[in-house]
Amino acid sequence: MEIGIQMAEINKSSVNLLPSTVAGGSNTIVLKNVRGCSVEINLFGAQVTSWKLETGQELLFTTGKGFFSRGKSVRGGIKICFPRISTPTHIEEHGFARNMLWKIEDNPCPIPTTSNTAANNTAPSKNASVDIILKTSENWNNSYEFRLRFTLGANGDLMLTSRIRNTNLDGRSFKFVFAYQNYIRVGDIGDVRIEGLETLDYFDNSKEQRERHTEQNSAVSFESEVDKIYLSAPTRITTIDHGGRFSIVLRKDGGLSDAVVWNPWEKTSKTLTDLGNKDFNRMVVVGAAAVEKPICLKPGEEWTANQILSFSPTSYNCDEPEPSFR
Repeated sequence: MEIGIQMAEINKSSVNLLPSTVAGGSNTIVLKNVRGCSVEINLFGAQVTSWKLETGQELLFTTGKGFFSRGKSVRGGIKICFPRISTPTHIEEHGFARNMLWKIEDNPCPIPTTSNTAANNTAPSKNASVDIILKTSENWNNSYEFRLRFTLGANGDLMLTSRIRNTNLDGRSFKFVFAYQNYIRVGDIGDVRIEGLETLDYFDNSKEQRERHTEQNSAVSFESEVDKIYLSAPTRITTIDHGGRFSIVLRKDGGLSDAVVWNPWEKTSKTLTDLGNKDFNRMVVVGAAAVEKPICLKPGEEWTANQILSFSPTSYNCDEPEPSFR
C-alpha cells in the first residue's frame, strides 16, 4: 500500500510543530528551527533519517542502498529497538516497532517534568517538536501504547523521549528491552574515538560465546568489527571524529542504563545486503539502551526514556552547559 507524504515544517522555532501539507511519496515529517537546523522523521518505523546543521552538514549516516519497502525500514539514521534487540525469537530481530507505521498524535499528553527533561536552559517555545504514537498490534501478544516525542532544540540539539505504557486489561505484566540506535556519520572510522566507556563491563556480540568482559582502553577505537553492549554506562558518552574535527555528545537518563556500540567492519559489511562494502568506514552506531535488565511494567505503569544528541565542531568541552528541554 502506497502511503502519501505527511510533510510538516517549522520555520519559526517559537511554535511547536503541527502537520500542515500533504504530498505524494513516503511519510516524512520535517522539523526546522530558526537557525536553519533540520530533522527528518519517517513515520514508518519512527525513524530519524536526517539531522542537519544550519550549514547543511549531515550528522547521521544512511546507506545509499536502502529504501522503505516490503515492511522494512532503511539502515541508518536513528532507529528504535523494541521490544527485543538481537534476539532470535518469533518477534523480529530488534523488535517490530521499527517496521510499523506510526501516527502523529495531535493532542499529546504532557510529559512529566523531571531533572532530566526540565527546560532549565531552553524555553519550550524555542523548540520544534512532534509527537507520534504506536498502539497495540498483532505483532505482540500484549496491549501497549508507545509514545515518542522528537524535539529539535533552538541550538540544534536533538532529543528523543519515549513513553511506553502497559494497557493490558487482563492483569498481565510484560517485559521488554529497548535501544536507540544512533548511526553517526564520520569521515573515516579509523579517526574515531568514543570516550566515557572506560573500565565498564560489556558483552561482545561479535564473539560466538557471549561472555562478560571489562573495557581496558581509555577510549574505544576501531581496527576491526565492534559489536558491544556496555553495562551501567554513564549518562554522557562522547564520539570524537578527530579527522572531521567534531564530536557528538550523547546524554541519556537513568531509564537507559546501558549503551551499544557497533561497526561491522569490512567482512561483516559484505554479508549485509542493505550496506555497501565500504559504508563501514563512514559510520558508527553509538546508542542508549536498556538491555541487561529488561524493563517490567504492570498494567497502568509507564516507562520513560530520554536521550539528547549534541554537536560540537571541536573536541567536547566538559565545561559547556548541559542541554535540556521538554
